Amino acid sequence: MQDHPAPTTASIAIACALVAGVTGYFIGQGKSLGLFGGSPVPVAGKLDEDDGLEDESDEDDEALSEFGSLNEECKLVLVVRTDLGMTKGKIAAQCGHATLACYKHFLRASPDSPILKRWERYGQMKVALRVESEEGLQTLHAQAISLGLCAHIIHDAGRTQIASGSATVLGIGPAPKSMVDAVTGTLKLL
Repeated sequence: MQDHPAPTTASIAIACALVAGVTGYFIGQGKSLGLFGGSPVPVAGKLDEDDGLEDESDEDDEALSEFGSLNEECKLVLVVRTDLGMTKGKIAAQCGHATLACYKHFLRASPDSPILKRWERYGQMKVALRVESEEGLQTLHAQAISLGLCAHIIHDAGRTQIASGSATVLGIGPAPKSMVDAVTGTLKLL
């Protein structure tokens, strides 16, 4: 039986980026085809300039819509707890869950959001960062929510390596880079 070397931080980051990238690509393609409800997303360059948010009474909609006028690159950040000892595959799966949770939040709360459209059109940027504890994850979640950002903590089902209910990954965004960086700008890459 062969011994396998311990995974490096770089290999974990690459695995997360690959899974998140592939997930984001297919979600973006499905949305552009209208598979998630609503009308298909127009092709880049053919979007009406006056495309804006519809006002709705849901509190989440208001929080998501207040960044619609910012005209900067958007990103989704995946903050991974490193104290749990998750394998590369487990981290990748949890990052996929966080990406999908944030995307589905936008589809429900504000499907015509200029932020979501900008993120979809320009590559669905995702960045994987590290945090050392559940308390750190909870603090970042509270900061993101206080700024009106979409933020979801993923809790593991407990079927494999992690205890049931463990908070594993925090997804923040998609949102303008400056807003996300206000919460996660001091964290290190995974």
